[in-house]
Amino acid sequence: MGLSYCEAAPGHPWHGPYHDGEYGFPSADERVLFERLVLEINQAGLSWLTILKKRAAFAAAFENYDVDRIAAYGEEDRARLLGDAGIIRNRLKIDAVIENARRVQALRASHGGFAGWLDSHHPLDKAGWVKLFKAQFRFTGGEIVNEFLMSLGYLPGAHNPGCPVHRHLESLDPPWIRAERSGFTGYRA
Repeated sequence: MGLSYCEAAPGHPWHGPYHDGEYGFPSADERVLFERLVLEINQAGLSWLTILKKRAAFAAAFENYDVDRIAAYGEEDRARLLGDAGIIRNRLKIDAVIENARRVQALRASHGGFAGWLDSHHPLDKAGWVKLFKAQFRFTGGEIVNEFLMSLGYLPGAHNPGCPVHRHLESLDPPWIRAERSGFTGYRA
């Protein structure tokens, strides 16, 4: 059995900063939410370290996760992305990012935005979230959805209870803690 992320990440040049300052931290910022979705989609089948090392290239390639600009991408943009060695050059993942940007735009009208959509469905257990994401977005299987939601505090498990970051996150009152405090027991199922 390997080390947990909380044991392995601290002090690591790539994992450490993500573990200590982002993983499990709640955010309502559309760019942050969309970046996490893009990174999780692209991580499928690869290591998280690979994605962290390519993170700056992803931000540049996808114009700092400007949903409106990405939603307007056409064939020229697809070709540019498929030729960009700094990112993961997978047509299915690139097409999913573009289509998901369009779907995030639609959430503005129906829920006030991506964060509003997440909050309107919270709390759900993992299976409920996966079903919901598969109906709303492309390229969102169980692990992608689980990691996306844990990375933003909608599902528990980002940090071990003894991790100092876990204790700090408790003070930020992420959605999963609010749900448990209100009596939701679906995370334990």
